[in-house]
Amino acid sequence: MLQNTPIILASKSPRRQELLKLMGLNFKVELKDVDESYPENLSPAEIAVYISEKKAKAFSADDEIIITADTIVALNGEILGKPNDKAHAKEMLKKLSGYKHEVYTGVTLVKGDKKISFYDVTEVHCKTVTEREIDFYIDNYQPYDKAGSYGVQDWWGIVVVEKINGSYTNVMGLPTEKLYNELLKFI
Repeated sequence: MLQNTPIILASKSPRRQELLKLMGLNFKVELKDVDESYPENLSPAEIAVYISEKKAKAFSADDEIIITADTIVALNGEILGKPNDKAHAKEMLKKLSGYKHEVYTGVTLVKGDKKISFYDVTEVHCKTVTEREIDFYIDNYQPYDKAGSYGVQDWWGIVVVEKINGSYTNVMGLPTEKLYNELLKFI
């Protein structure tokens, strides 16, 4: 059904690329630099959708579906984006240690003048970790390109995440279950 649909994934995320491959989709990757700032008064879900729509505006295609996405981590209303450096990553991971947080991914599909946006949210529970474990994680997994400074598919997800409520792939950066259903409606 979707395997012959030409798609552009507007994301450098290797995790999003891997997920689309696992979905059996035919896609190519195209990148454009987009300012990811957002108005301060938005909720976490609104932020994720706002940024995915902002990314989509940088593209235009009549024959292909463009997929853009943005993932954010929210802890008690605080947005934890991608870390600037090791100290920033460490600060974020300390905040997540022992607490529940939410991961929001906003997705936008565009083809010609047709556009839809949606989001998914997943609740993630982390066990308490030591500073030494946080240092080990940062030194060995370089989480600088990940919202909240961690990847659910690596050591942090395997050792620290105790449980999730919602979509696992959403935490990886793309809610594939919702994406598949939205793509079926979109084509």
